[in-house]
Amino acid sequence: MAADPKQLKLVKNVGSQGIAFGLDRVPETDRIVYGSSDFQVYEYDFGAEKSESKGFEGEGHRSYVTTVAVAGQLVVSGSYDRRLVWWDIETRKQVRVTESAHAKRIRRVAASPDGRLVASVSDDMDVKVWEVESGELKATLKEHKPMTPHNYPSMLYAVSFSKDGKWLATADKVGHIVVWDVSTGKTLKTLEAPIMYTWDPRQRRHSIGGIRSIAFSHDGKLLAVGGIGKIGNIDHLGGPSRIELFEWQTGKTLHQIEDSKHKGLVEQIAFGPDGSWFIAAGGDHNGFLSIYETGSGKLIKQDKAPMHVHQFVVNEVHDTVYAVGHHRLATWELKAKDAKPAEKTPEKPAGKKADEKPAKAT
Repeated sequence: MAADPKQLKLVKNVGSQGIAFGLDRVPETDRIVYGSSDFQVYEYDFGAEKSESKGFEGEGHRSYVTTVAVAGQLVVSGSYDRRLVWWDIETRKQVRVTESAHAKRIRRVAASPDGRLVASVSDDMDVKVWEVESGELKATLKEHKPMTPHNYPSMLYAVSFSKDGKWLATADKVGHIVVWDVSTGKTLKTLEAPIMYTWDPRQRRHSIGGIRSIAFSHDGKLLAVGGIGKIGNIDHLGGPSRIELFEWQTGKTLHQIEDSKHKGLVEQIAFGPDGSWFIAAGGDHNGFLSIYETGSGKLIKQDKAPMHVHQFVVNEVHDTVYAVGHHRLATWELKAKDAKPAEKTPEKPAGKKADEKPAKAT
């Protein structure tokens, strides 16, 4: 039965090892891999009756593990230490380390749908595309500016492949969005979402915000970005969570959605399978998971999360959400309510006709 966003329900909520920043999921399973503030990579199986976080083995990282991506039989993790580490998904052992993969902190890695490539983004403002099997650097894409309009270092937070693997989308702190052709490395389109960037010229001479999440619809026609609206006090994430939805090829903005009830950063976005709805999650010191109608931008369902959600993934049929965040791991279900099974009529002795009663249903 198809996923039903109106039936969103939190079903499991457990503690994590440290603050869990990024995750991915092993296909066709309930196993997730996540990166942690204790510099480690872990696996957790939500499908097991009794489960605990199992650490990956190897030299690993020397700082926060901000991001992981499952690519075929390998896991690629990125960190503030500027390293990319490649792990075997079944043995949980280290395969290789790419030292100084970037010049500054790595914010996010994303795997192509076929698992052959991973793309990484960093505060050095470079987008790098890597071959998974060999670890070879295939391309370095440059379009994001290293400095903000106020001459402070910028940051590059978000990266995502289209479902067919042809396009790559990236977005940065000042709200600059780039869509790339994966095969050629050429820029196809640039878009702007400047409201997600707040600059305080008086109290702190400091900026906050930025686009933190980006996602293509399954047909590749739409591009959604998430972040935060204008912030009054830049020492806190006190602004409304914000989403902007584009027809990216024409540059048309379809929706600008803000939520002042559940404030903070929209850290992750994912579209439903037919594109009629999408999920967004994030938070400030609290967390949220919200589902919106794509056509109208209206809220379908919303739930307060047990933590600030840093990232989530969905399963193949889009009826389960796996999320990680501040010291917690959680799952939600979006399962339609099934009709009750028909009640069996007791068999009667031979020669007597059983009563024919309709099955009860709700």
